Amino acid sequence: MKVALSFYLTALFFTSCMKGKSVDLVIHNARIHTMDDNNTIVQAIAIKDGKVVEVGPDRQIMNKYSANEFIDAEGKDVFPGFADAHGHMMSLARMKLSVDLTGTVSMDELLVRVEKYEQRKERPVIIGRGWDQSLWGSKDLPTNEELNKRFPKKPVVLYRVDGHAILVNDAALKKCGINEITQVEGGEILKNADGKPSGILLDNAISLIGDKLPDFPDSELTQALLEIQNELFSYGITDVHEAGLTPHDFKLVRKLVRSDQLTIGIYGMLYPVKENADFAKKHGFLKEKNLLVRSFKVMEDGALGSRGALLKKAYSDDVHHYGLLTTSLADLKRYSALAELTGYQLNIHAIGDSANRLVLDLIADYAKRKPDHRWRIEHAQVIDVTDFDLLAVSGAFPSVQPTHAVSDQRWAEARLGKDRLKGAYAYNSLLQKAGMLAIGTDFPVESMNPFLTIYAAVNRKNAEGSPVEGFLMQEALTEEACLRGMTIWAAFASFQEKSKGSLEKGKDATLVVLDRPFSSKGTYQPNFSFMTLIKGKRVFSME
Repeated sequence: MKVALSFYLTALFFTSCMKGKSVDLVIHNARIHTMDDNNTIVQAIAIKDGKVVEVGPDRQIMNKYSANEFIDAEGKDVFPGFADAHGHMMSLARMKLSVDLTGTVSMDELLVRVEKYEQRKERPVIIGRGWDQSLWGSKDLPTNEELNKRFPKKPVVLYRVDGHAILVNDAALKKCGINEITQVEGGEILKNADGKPSGILLDNAISLIGDKLPDFPDSELTQALLEIQNELFSYGITDVHEAGLTPHDFKLVRKLVRSDQLTIGIYGMLYPVKENADFAKKHGFLKEKNLLVRSFKVMEDGALGSRGALLKKAYSDDVHHYGLLTTSLADLKRYSALAELTGYQLNIHAIGDSANRLVLDLIADYAKRKPDHRWRIEHAQVIDVTDFDLLAVSGAFPSVQPTHAVSDQRWAEARLGKDRLKGAYAYNSLLQKAGMLAIGTDFPVESMNPFLTIYAAVNRKNAEGSPVEGFLMQEALTEEACLRGMTIWAAFASFQEKSKGSLEKGKDATLVVLDRPFSSKGTYQPNFSFMTLIKGKRVFSME
């Protein structure tokens, strides 16, 4: 790209004045997808003080404005900055500091990675993240037999890719006082045939160990977060809806925002623990620079891959198991009352059809008192087809992650059976009933790459083109719907539609110039940001 920096000094001042209004930046010779109501595409945009002054044809903008800087986009596609409406920066930061188990294809490979990590790092506990037994050719969750042989003394805690199951060795169980009689509400400690813990803990049982783990130093978490931020910018992602902040993580993120180290837009969802609840009651909404906090995140069930998603009927591949209700109805109502008291949005994780029905009933009841509440169902992954009409009248806002569909398609039918697939990963049906979707990735469970998200949503395939015929193609989204879910609808889902999500006069000049022509058709083609701007300032550039 030719970037012309035009600083108008004395010799050029008269000419620039003749053009008319002075702005900071003009981008021209572009394909600017404004994402306004008419999906208008224009060629140029004028920016001043971080705001969009005007968009329009090249000749109109170039003749009307003088600027400190002109950028010839050479026909490149420009979009509002992408929002990831459901991501986990803090989880990804910890993953970067842990054993990376993503993509392991066997228990042997997992063990080798853990051993190599131990040789490099001096940690009191070995923590790893990202394993998925479905890649091992096994439908069953593993046991810790081999882990105990390799690591008889040092505690080892390995999180499944979805974060809803952990594999731990006996040393970790012993350190945390977990044995064959330990129980926990909303969680499960799986047992071997002899009645002893197998090493797998599900959902709320994870806290029996997770709450006692030593955390990584803030200095290391900070460095990891800054690396993640740059990676997000490299994809043109300028906003993340951070789906769950503990009091510690909230304080760290706020500190980094205040010091201008984290400049990406963050819509923070607080876990409704006492310290966070007290903050909301005392301070209400927090709008501080690029950080907005006005929502609570609640976990209603587990994940489908670890059979923790709460189903109305038993799992097709485990007829004695229905999943887990991780938040009791009494607590759900208590959190609902807290959200109503503070004016906070309630964003509820619901995967299974039973969990989704409970949440829909709750939101429908609240909608009678406040129609524009925008309470969200995070994932809305499996919904009984008879409950879709309730979704339409409840006012619930679905927040979905299209890459889950193409990752889970290997085993989804085994878990659910054919009939329940009709309401699973049903993004088009959700859109028809709700009118809008917020779209994210759930990184680090999936890749943060927004172009993979778009490809999965439109084609119902992964990057390798599998499955060839597409997975449940009737639930594919149009390209426009997917892009709206990552821009203007995501902004609406976070009460920011007046300042973000489209490139219109008066809104933030937050945008991405793509490196390659935008396309979601045919085979998957990688793409990146050529240049990412937040409020008119470069935060990433290939140059």
